[in-house]
Amino acid sequence: MTVFLIRLAVFLLGAVAVGLAAVPLLVMVDLLSGGTGYGLCANGLELCDNPYSTAAELAVLLTVALFGMVLLIRMLMKLARRLQDDSYQVTQ
Repeated sequence: MTVFLIRLAVFLLGAVAVGLAAVPLLVMVDLLSGGTGYGLCANGLELCDNPYSTAAELAVLLTVALFGMVLLIRMLMKLARRLQDDSYQVTQ
């Protein structure tokens, strides 16, 4: 049961990682269609007064978050393997 819950958490973290990876694409599509980029440019792309560092800050934040998700997934999978190996020990 514990291994199942860990694998469920891994699946959810994987979905979050895919969502994080899709954020820049969604922002660009919204900006190109005349939107605000989900708040990045409140007046649209033509009147965007954000400094050049805003995109870099967003990229760094998303990269760190994505690496954090990958690290958590690896740790949970290692824990699941250890629990599964312990439950299949052969006794004589």
